[in-house]
Amino acid sequence: MFYVYIIRCADDSYYTGQTDHLESRISEHQTGECAGYTSTRRPVELIWSQEFFTREEALTAERQIKG
Repeated sequence: MFYVYIIRCADDSYYTGQTDHLESRISEHQTGECAGYTSTRRPVELIWSQEFFTREEALTAERQIKG
């Protein structure tokens, strides 16, 4: 399964991503292992996620959310 997720950062901004291991990815964001946007905006909180059967479906959904 593949997942699209939205997390809320400590500064009340939002980050949208996709992964095939949701719990691991959220943990990486939480600990700062994911370099980039969320690494300086911790702690983060998962506020939404959705499962998809393929990576292509998840990427399409992520792009739609990001606009």
